[in-house]
Amino acid sequence: MKNSKIDYIPISQPSITQKEIDYVTDAVKSGWVSSLGTYVDKFEKMFSEYCDTKYALTTANGTVALHLALAALGINQKDEVIVPDFTFVATANAVKYLGAKVITVDIDEETYCISPKAIEKAITLKTKAIVPVHLYGQPANMDEINTIARNNNIFVIEDAAEAHGAEINGRKVGGLGEAGIFSFYGNKIITSGEGGMITTNNHILYEKMKYLRDQAMSPEKRYWHTEIGFNYRMTNLQAALGLAQLERIDNILEKKVEIFSWYHNNLNNIKGIKLNPKLANYRNVYWVICIELLDFSENQRDNIMEKLKEHNIDSRPYFYPISEMPMYSRVNTPVTQLISRRGINLPSYYDITQDQVLYICDTLKKLL
Repeated sequence: MKNSKIDYIPISQPSITQKEIDYVTDAVKSGWVSSLGTYVDKFEKMFSEYCDTKYALTTANGTVALHLALAALGINQKDEVIVPDFTFVATANAVKYLGAKVITVDIDEETYCISPKAIEKAITLKTKAIVPVHLYGQPANMDEINTIARNNNIFVIEDAAEAHGAEINGRKVGGLGEAGIFSFYGNKIITSGEGGMITTNNHILYEKMKYLRDQAMSPEKRYWHTEIGFNYRMTNLQAALGLAQLERIDNILEKKVEIFSWYHNNLNNIKGIKLNPKLANYRNVYWVICIELLDFSENQRDNIMEKLKEHNIDSRPYFYPISEMPMYSRVNTPVTQLISRRGINLPSYYDITQDQVLYICDTLKKLL
């Protein structure tokens, strides 16, 4: 029976303060409500500074950010692109948009991120790029991945859609490959409603992406187009919201760490539960709280989620393996297949309270 005494606890909701309201209101009043306006420029500049990259380019969302970066690097139907089997489907779809072949490989059991050893085994003469995903806020092993890429003359595009502010040895993700892409969807660490960003230190690549983003219109001759481009721009309204969020990101990330500590203190010593990775030299930003039910089947995991819902607690299953979806080729990725079936994401949004987390943990322990 549903617990009517406890208000529903959603998996995610954005944190909107007066700052966000003021910036968006100002953008509306300015009349610059489409892709031109001062907030777009400010957002790009501040984000590049935050990620310690030379350039940042706003986009309509994270998926098109990845598509745009791959397109600007010349990825086409002759190429293969390596992606982790354990990620949101958009990572693979962006490759497919270009007609390239998606090569899904297994993940590292400790980080949930793409396995460097699996990458090495998958490389062929057709491999053009690797897209490591910093999954659920945990960075991938970029040192090993970049070494492999350099030795094989392969591009590395970081999918940091879920990892704003994550770091490896003090260096932020987004500046550790040829380019990095971010998402600002409503459930992300910072949001612009919909929206994305590409970061890079490569001037030529930046100019190419900027050109393609605006229908490949000639900067010298208006309405003259020399190749197929895209309308992948962000609006000034979205950028206003995103800028306000970015100005609060340090506080938001501090709260994420605190929320993880609440879960950790209540669940870490429970037999059969594994929480988000917490590794030396890596800064996990805990986009969502992850728990693995180590001794559970997929059906048992799903039953726990249904019971949580009856207690007004929202949750999500881990991503399904990309290779099991009908659009993609089935491969043997045992770690992905094991972890994806026993994992749950729990509520971890900015305004969640310690009492709510305690209620979630107590309910989960009783159900187990």
